[in-house]
Amino acid sequence: MDVLNVLGRRKKAIARIYLQEGKGEITINKRDWKEYFPTSILQYVVQQPFLLTKTESKYDIKANLDGGGITGQAEALRLAISRALIEIDPEYRPILKSNGLLKRDPRMVERKKPGQKKARKKFQFSKR
Repeated sequence: MDVLNVLGRRKKAIARIYLQEGKGEITINKRDWKEYFPTSILQYVVQQPFLLTKTESKYDIKANLDGGGITGQAEALRLAISRALIEIDPEYRPILKSNGLLKRDPRMVERKKPGQKKARKKFQFSKR
């Protein structure tokens, strides 16, 4: 198996991963993934595709994460890993799809409009 290059996005975060067979090592921006994502929730989000497909320590990942916040980056990485696993074995598709890991979350920050305080909040109205 050669190296797979896959992309995942969430909000403003972009995850570019290089997946190949190995011992299950994940490197993000030249750092260990447990150091990059310190909370257990984010670590679970990253591991989720591997746990569902029972491939925890089969593949090595080198990832470049850019933009957004830490949660958006974790979810972008999860999408990229899910897409890569489907390229390896299309039989993983129903499992990942039923758990919602193949959908690119379209929710973005709404822009601020002129004449308003924020995206939806207005300035205080004064009658007199």
